[in-house]
This record gives sequence, C-alpha cells and structure tokens, in this order.
Amino acid sequence: MLASPAAHAQTAAPAAGTMTQQDAKQLLTILNDPQKREEFSKTLSLMAKGLPAAQAATGGGSKPVITDDVHTELHGLTSTAQGYVSNFTSLFKDLEFVGEWFRDVMRDQTLRKTLIEAFSSAFLVLAVAIVAERATSIALRKPLRKVTSMAEARQARQAVAQSMSAKGEDTTQTRETDQRRGDEVLRYLSRVPYNLMHFLLKLVPVGVCMLLGYMGAEFLPGTEQSRTVTLTLTNAYVIARGLYLVVETLLVQHSPAIRLIPASDSTARVLTRWWNVLVAAPSIVICLSTLGGEFDLAQRGVDAMLRAVVLIQHLIVAAFLWRIRRIVGDALQPSSERKKNALWAFAGSLARLWWVPVMFLDLALWFVWAAHLKGGYQWLLHGSVLSFLCLVLSRVVALLLYGLQDRLFRVSPAMQEQYPDLQKRADFYYPFVRRITTGFILFGTAVGLAQSWSVPALSFLFTSALGLRLTSALLCLLVGLTIAVLAWEVVNGILNKQISRYSSSAQMSRASRLRTVLPIIRTVLLVVIIILVSVTTLSQIGINVTPLLTGAGILGVGLSFGSQSLVKDVITGFFMLAEDAIQVGDWVTTGGIAGTVEHLSIRTLRVRAFDGDLHIIPFSSVTSIANTAKDFNQIIVRQTLDLGEDTEKVAEIFKDTIRTMRQEEAFRSLIFSDYMDLGVDSSDQNGAVLLGIIKTAPMMKWKVQREFYRRTAQSMTQAGVKFYVNTSYSTTPPNLPMHLALDAMPPSPMDTGRPTEPSSAPAARD
Repeated sequence: MLASPAAHAQTAAPAAGTMTQQDAKQLLTILNDPQKREEFSKTLSLMAKGLPAAQAATGGGSKPVITDDVHTELHGLTSTAQGYVSNFTSLFKDLEFVGEWFRDVMRDQTLRKTLIEAFSSAFLVLAVAIVAERATSIALRKPLRKVTSMAEARQARQAVAQSMSAKGEDTTQTRETDQRRGDEVLRYLSRVPYNLMHFLLKLVPVGVCMLLGYMGAEFLPGTEQSRTVTLTLTNAYVIARGLYLVVETLLVQHSPAIRLIPASDSTARVLTRWWNVLVAAPSIVICLSTLGGEFDLAQRGVDAMLRAVVLIQHLIVAAFLWRIRRIVGDALQPSSERKKNALWAFAGSLARLWWVPVMFLDLALWFVWAAHLKGGYQWLLHGSVLSFLCLVLSRVVALLLYGLQDRLFRVSPAMQEQYPDLQKRADFYYPFVRRITTGFILFGTAVGLAQSWSVPALSFLFTSALGLRLTSALLCLLVGLTIAVLAWEVVNGILNKQISRYSSSAQMSRASRLRTVLPIIRTVLLVVIIILVSVTTLSQIGINVTPLLTGAGILGVGLSFGSQSLVKDVITGFFMLAEDAIQVGDWVTTGGIAGTVEHLSIRTLRVRAFDGDLHIIPFSSVTSIANTAKDFNQIIVRQTLDLGEDTEKVAEIFKDTIRTMRQEEAFRSLIFSDYMDLGVDSSDQNGAVLLGIIKTAPMMKWKVQREFYRRTAQSMTQAGVKFYVNTSYSTTPPNLPMHLALDAMPPSPMDTGRPTEPSSAPAARD
C-alpha cells in the first residue's frame, strides 16, 4: 500500500542516498496522481518555509492514503492557514528588527552623523523647492482665473445660442432630445482645452520644485548619501504632486466651468482633499524602497516598513470609503420609476451597501499581499464574484418564496365560507412561517458564501457525521413542527365546526358541553404534541431519551400517588363534563347544596345558593347531582281536602286551570302537559290527599307552580271547597290563638253567679 505524501516529504531528504526500489515506486505513484502530487508539493512548500508539514494518518506503509475525509481537509486548511498567519505575524517581528537597526545606527557615531547630514541637506533643498513652488503658484493665480473666466464665458455663450436655437425651431421631441444631447457633448468637449490649460499652469510650480531639487542635489556640497536622499525625496514629492494634480484637474473644485467629472462642488471638494492624503503613501514607498539599502537596512526591514505603510494606506482608503459611502450610494440609485420593480428596488438596496464589499476587498488585498497568499488575488476575485451572484440569487429566491407563501396563506372565498376562522388562523401563523423561511434563506446564503470563499460548508453538512446529524435534526424538527401544527389545526377545526353545527341546529346544550371540554382537549393535545416533537428531535440530535422518559414516568407515578385527590377531581370532572351531566346556569342539588352553577372547571364546581353564598365543591366529593335544568320538570300537586269533599270536582278545577294557562302566550311554552290526576293518595284521620302532576319546561316549575296555586286558590274558594282542618276544638275557628279561643267559649253553669274579675276582660282583649 502507498504511504502519504507528507511522510515521503519528511523522509525523502535523509533517505535520498538509501532509497529502495519500493520507495521509488511509491514516489512515482505519487507523482503520477495529480491530487497526490498537489498534496506532495503543498507539503514540500510548507516544509521549505520552516513550518510543520500536515501529517497524514499513515501508521505505516500498510494503510491507504485518506484524501476525501472532511477532517483531513480541515486539517490541511488549518496547516495552510497557520503558514499564512505566520507570514502575517512576521510583519511585526520585522518591524522590531527595523527598530533594532535604527538603535544600532543611532549608537554608531559615524552612521548617525552621515544619516543626519544626508537628511538635513535633503530637507533644506526640498524646503526651498516647496517655497519656490508655492511662490510660483501664487504668481499663476491670475492666469488661472483668466482661464476659468474664459471657460465660463464660453459656456454662457453656448447656453444663449442653444436657447435661441430652441426658440427659433419647431422640432419634434425626438429631434429635440438628440439636439440637446449633442449640445451637451459639445459643451463637454469645449471644456477640454481650458482644463488642459489649467493642468499645465498647475504643473509649472511642480516643475520649478523639481528643477530646484535636482539642482540642489547636484550643486549642494555633501556626501553621496545626501545626493541620493535629496533626489529620492524630490522624486517622491513630485510624483505625489503630479498624481494629485491629475485628480484635482479632473474635479477642479473651484471652477465648475472646466470640470470634466460631473460632480457637485461639495463632492469635488471632499474627493480632492482625501486624494491629497492618499497620494502620500506612494511617496513614502518610493523613499523606503530607495533609501533602505542606502543605509545598510536589510531587505527584511525594508519589506516590513513597506507593508506597514501600505497597511496605513489601506486603512486610509477604508476611512475614505466610509466618508463617501452616502455620496456614491445616492449616485448608484435607480430612478423612481425603476424602483417600482422589485429587482431594481433590490439593486438600489444593494447599492446602499456598496462600501461593505469594497472595504472588505481593500483590506483583503493588503492581507493577501502581506501574508504572501498564493493565488490570493484569484481567490479574492473568485470569492467576490460568486458572493455577489449568491446574494443576488438569494434575493431572487427570497422574493419567490415570500410570494409563494403569500399565495398559500390567502384563503379562497369558497374555503372562507366553509371555514370562517381559517383566514384568521392563517394570518396567525404567517409571521412565524416567514421567520422560518427567512432563517432558511439566511442559512442557505451563509452556506453559499462559505462555498464561494472555498470553505467546505457543504461537505461538512452532508459528509461529516456531525454535519449529517445536525442537518437531520433540523429537518426532523421542521417536519415535526409542521405535522404538529397541522394536527393541532385539524383537531381545532373539527371541534369548532362541530360546535358551529350544534349551534346552528339548536343543540345549544351539546355545543355548550363541547365548549366546556374544549380547553381540556386542547391542553392534552398540546402536551402530547410538545412531548412527541421534543423527544423525536432530541433522539435525532443523538441524545438518549430513554433516561428522560424513565424519569418522567417515575415522576408521574410519584405525583399520582401524592395527589390522588387532585387526580380524582380531574378525572371525575372530565367525565362529568363529557357526559353533559351539568352546565353553567343549571339549578342543581349536589353535596347538600342547591343553587345555580356559575362556573365549571376541570377540578371544581361553583354553585351560587339561593341566599347568595358561593359554594366551591371539588368533583371528588360529588357523588350525585340533581339537575333541575335537564329535559323537563314535574310539579307534584298534593292537596288535602275534607273527607266529605268531592275530589272529582277539585280535580276538574285543576284541569281547567292548567288548560287555561296553556292557552295563554306567557305559559304556552312553559307547560308541557295538562293536569294529570292520580287520584286520592290517602284518606284517613288527616283528611283526603288528592295527588296529581304537571309537566313543565326545565327550570320553569316554580313559576308555573306559583301561578297555578294562585289561580286554584281563587277557584276553590269560589266553588266552596272544604279543606280538612286538624284541630281538637271543632268550634274554634281556624288560625285562632288558643287564649282567644278559650276566652270565646260560653261560660259554664258553675260560673254563672260568680262575678267577673275586672282585669280579665282587658286581658282577653289583649
């Protein structure tokens, strides 16, 4: 079997003189395989830089080379990244080397004297040259103003000629547009000569500065180092000024009449000032490149200072991009008409963020250069283009998915008529689904961006064990939530539709019963759904749910033993509600309490008694319920009559009374039957008891009974019905106090001649 390329790279040097035939065959196999050859060259390049080579899991010549495993790829990327990071951090070590060189130069008296003399004479010559440049610029102000005034006059004449031409000709709109564009081109081209004159006049002071610098370097007495430093500083300054004048001439912040770049005065002023700062970096780079070797500074130190200067330049560019981000963003915005289109609106949104990728590229370009990243510029170009395409594709996909979601969540009128609450439920879930959709879009965009920058995100998600587990868990959670929501909504829809069916068919009792049990069903269903989704998701992630289920079972058993009364309340209450034994508003008698049911829960029953007391009764203490509000009531009529009274006559009075009441509007719906005579229930020393029943509507027996007794009392009085009176004094009027009855009795013969006491009569009257 073939050993890894890394192993051969580490053993090739010491074993070169003793290479066997087997080793040669293995090395030849590596060189013939493009993929293995690339790994072999990468390992050799890392070893040449003094970095540890990526070790492959060989374990001897009998194990195969692993090239497709994600772990191996990440390990190789890590090793490569360590090399680039080492190149980057070497910048700071080299700057430390520059500091040591400068301290050595300052300690050496001869080198210090040479360095001071060279730079002092060069600064003196350059100062004289800059002063001369400034004086020349002041002297040329008048010609510059004249050039500007000539350009403005020419522009005014062109504007007048254009207006006169427009007044004198009657052209179509197309010809007018073409003529206007042609005039604009002519006006723009007429600026070029004046702009060129402006540039040449601005270039004269720079030429004077350059001339004086070269003359000072040639004729100023000093060492060869002084001459080199003077020429170098002069060239750097002249190049910087030349670069500045190129942009300044194109913008001309004080002369809009000769400005070639279409920009406002404020924009031209900002760009010119920042460009004046940015041109300093090339000057410093020229100085360092030339003067480093002149004073015996190693190339290592020169490169370090160059990288530091370029880094500062890139940071200044980043600050400049931040300063002009709004100006460029406004310039890149599409027209108001185009913004009505979704794609153009998205392009306008991206244009507002133009500075983010540009700033990233600015810093990334320096990092590629400073870290010696092989193929880095191609990597940046590749990653930038693919990232832009990924963002555009992500936005397009987002628009399509959001539009599809909006269509899916719009309920048709026919479906709305069949399920009135369906649109409301859809609107409830709409923001949640949108957030989930946005999350998937962002996740897909992140994966796409990672792949654009050569990060193996797809390999991690669909190849590695951890990525597969996370992906499967996410999909399982999404599917579980979808099924759970569908089950929840289907059950709720069925229950609500059943309630509506009961309400529309005048089965209000069944509808009320279902409404009472509905919260319990929903709670149980919700708990079951949450448990199933949670357990399934945890098991997909890799968590062993067996201990959790075992612990939950033990906890449930413990709670059931510790709260038997509560469990009994809940179970009894559920079956009471499910069997429609009782409802809110019913008059019931239970637990020795009679009253109106005000509230029902899964555990307790609240009854308001006739005296106003509210009784809260647990269902576990309810053994029986007498419900007056169920189906119908019956009035039990028991009337005690005299033994000599005609019971048939009394029964006929009762029948006539009920018959009359049933014909009236107020009692027609309350009385279900006529008076049903059951005959004489008993006849003894207590009189004759007439028994009968009247069937009434639920909860209406008291109202009918009171009215029935009121009417029969009048009818029986008019008919002279005799009632049995239980008394031991047949001559005593009924309901007469005993002492009044005694006083009313006639005197006995024994008391005829006895005089009456004076105080007895008043006492009797009292």
